[in-house]
Amino acid sequence: MTTQFFEQSKGAIAYDDSQGDGELVIMLPGMGALRSEYRFLAPALVEAGYRVVKADLRGHGESSVGWPEYTLPAAGQDILDLIDYLDAGPAHVIGTSFSPGAAVWAEVERPEAIRSLVLIGPWVRDAPSNFVKDVLTAVLLSGPWKVWGWTTFYKTLYPTRKPDDFDSYLEQLAANLHEPGRFSALKGLGFTPKTESEQRIGRVQAPTLVVMGNKDPDWPDPEVEANWIIEQLSGELLLVEDAGHYPQTEMPQNVTPGILNFLERISSAAEQASGQGQ
Repeated sequence: MTTQFFEQSKGAIAYDDSQGDGELVIMLPGMGALRSEYRFLAPALVEAGYRVVKADLRGHGESSVGWPEYTLPAAGQDILDLIDYLDAGPAHVIGTSFSPGAAVWAEVERPEAIRSLVLIGPWVRDAPSNFVKDVLTAVLLSGPWKVWGWTTFYKTLYPTRKPDDFDSYLEQLAANLHEPGRFSALKGLGFTPKTESEQRIGRVQAPTLVVMGNKDPDWPDPEVEANWIIEQLSGELLLVEDAGHYPQTEMPQNVTPGILNFLERISSAAEQASGQGQ
């Protein structure tokens, strides 16, 4: 699909749009990733009749660089502004890694704009500080080796299998991160506190599905983290056996049906509620 741009006063968000008149689904990738992260999930949603919009985070992919801030609330506001710009809400919002925190912020800010949330490998609160890990991370993401460091780390997020096109995707990601301003955006989002989403998560009203790989290396015990999240927002859990941080790409055959089923149930419930209200 052709890249389009949502121009704002402080920058431009790149996205592609399947068009159509189905319910809007907005898909946001993880920090330091590209919107093509959803290359396996998006076609299935389009085939199911949804209008699918995949957007790059600010400073990432084809979105502009040089934004005045790279924070969780700013990324959350980008979601709401994009929904308004597309004029097709409320939207189902699917986010991975960093993006779920922004989605939580956005839902609480304006619940009427968001129909449901799908949070994949979600970072919605800050991890306990670990001095050694913090120092290693700072070193890895600094200096002339930083893109190599990130892509090397990125490989560890797929502990069981990598898709056939993984090397090609990683080459595109590395090339993108070498562009001026891209790595600063990655670090900006990466080091922004998750306080705003942690404080808001208990106020989420939208139906929510949490998708977590049980071998996600970002947490000592991914299932414990996932259960904490669903307890906060009374959500559902899809735990993906042997998957890492990107289960929708590592094991799409296990994740896509679960997400489709969730969205279909939300849509059916909304139709029934609308019928009863008439």
